[in-house]
Amino acid sequence: MAQVIRSPKAYDVCIIGSGAGGGMAAKNLAEGGLNCVLLEAGPNVNPEKDFKMWTWPYELPHRGAGVGGRARENFSEFLAPNGAWEIDGEPYTSAPGANFQWFRSRIVGGRTNHWGRIALRFAPIDFKSGTRDGLGDDWPITYEDLAPYYDKVESYIGVFGTKENVSSAPDGIFLPPPKPRCNELMVKKACDKLGIICIPSRLAILTRSINGRLPCHYCGQCGRGCVTASNFSSSQVLLPPAMKTGKLTLITGAMAREIIVSKDGKAEGVSYIDKAARSEKRINARAIVVAASACESARLLLNSKSSAFPNGIANSSGTVGRYLTDSVGSDGWGRFPQLEKMPPHNHDGVGGMHVYIPWWKFDRKNEFPRGYHIEIWGGRHMPGVGMFDGLCYDEEGYGAKLKQRARQVYGTTIGFSGRGEMLPNPDTYCEIDPDVVDQWGIPVLRFHFRFTDYELLQAKDMQQTFRSIVETMGGEYLAKTSIHGQYPFGIQEGGKIIHEVGTARMGADPKTSVLNGYCQAHDVKNLFVTDGASLVTNPDKNPTLTILALSWRASEYLLDEAKKGNL
Repeated sequence: MAQVIRSPKAYDVCIIGSGAGGGMAAKNLAEGGLNCVLLEAGPNVNPEKDFKMWTWPYELPHRGAGVGGRARENFSEFLAPNGAWEIDGEPYTSAPGANFQWFRSRIVGGRTNHWGRIALRFAPIDFKSGTRDGLGDDWPITYEDLAPYYDKVESYIGVFGTKENVSSAPDGIFLPPPKPRCNELMVKKACDKLGIICIPSRLAILTRSINGRLPCHYCGQCGRGCVTASNFSSSQVLLPPAMKTGKLTLITGAMAREIIVSKDGKAEGVSYIDKAARSEKRINARAIVVAASACESARLLLNSKSSAFPNGIANSSGTVGRYLTDSVGSDGWGRFPQLEKMPPHNHDGVGGMHVYIPWWKFDRKNEFPRGYHIEIWGGRHMPGVGMFDGLCYDEEGYGAKLKQRARQVYGTTIGFSGRGEMLPNPDTYCEIDPDVVDQWGIPVLRFHFRFTDYELLQAKDMQQTFRSIVETMGGEYLAKTSIHGQYPFGIQEGGKIIHEVGTARMGADPKTSVLNGYCQAHDVKNLFVTDGASLVTNPDKNPTLTILALSWRASEYLLDEAKKGNL
């Protein structure tokens, strides 16, 4: 890698990352007439060959568990390809006493190939959290600024749901939702008794055809990737129209190493590793859009050091890598003997919940700030490896007796997953590890992570709510959590919910933020960050819909600036 191979062509925009933020930027900028190049660290994806949507477990040698069961940690071999907690040759580290789990997806479309498709708008109050309770900071933009882009995203990608007028869960432009399953009707009935709001969920899955995409046929295997593109992914919904413009060049196997800065302090190109050739190459562009995922983008910015930016590009505030958060997560479940008598029937539905519980205690004082929503799961979905682990642990016996018991309890479990807001704290951030590099010689990230009492009290409240719902339904609550240890009340490790955001946040003050309200770097006017790194807070809503809306808004602004000659 002693010699850098320079591309003779200069592009208008170089986009790094092809997931939600990068894919949306590529679509809008290419359709807007700019010549773009997109760098993706992984390979291309061919849904017909790569997605295992219609593969039965018995068709794989290890029924989806992988050799030695290793694939179980990565959601099984059925997962849409190239998502993993650990990638050979590309490590990351955690500081002493910290434990952060970083899920990465090296493939065109990134994590949008296999995300849960939960598409929730942030609420107006979520943009003014600091004003509300004095904790953290307000966004430099309002809900009203972003609402038109939520409209555009929902109209384009397709999101089902219903208008409910719940202040914590703003309504959107919805397709008809699927009908609730049997277990979800039971949850709804119990919630009504308890005064808990339970409404149809909002998922980016088509129930009617949009832009030539077929509606969902209810195979229930969305995590495997969707051959029919009925659920949203950047690889199938955003990048194809961008490529059709002739204005987008896609380069795969390109690991971005550094953003190059010109003498006048502007970004002028990207140095990347061609993984196949094991050589370093350079792309020149008039503007750079970074959308490699919140932590990967922070790593790139921090590694882009120069005389103008000795602490990393766009980092005069010293906040790149700071304000890292993940969603607060805790799970609970119960068993319901009455479901043993339910006649077998097909209730697969979409690959996710048909109803959910938005934050319903927004009108009262709670033990903790902010809130959480609850995702519902269970029913007779396709059995997979590990489905009866708990049964084998709890029950005595083997052979025919154990099989009979497995058939008896199959589909009788209903579960709940709380997803709440984590407040940024000074002990949670990522930085460059001074001693460790990846196989390409690029310094890796080191994570610091700590939950505060705010998050622990949220997890406690989740567990109490789960138990009350299960017992109101007439079930036995089976989740066992301790108030002691490293993860009280079943709180998940940092990073496990895969909602990490905030490492290059936007703000009105360049001294305390990296970006302005258009995802444009305060320090470098032709540098934009359009992934989760830009988020100021991490409300109880899954962040992908907001990332898509922010990227659309930033792309329109970038296009306007390009027309004015300001890049």
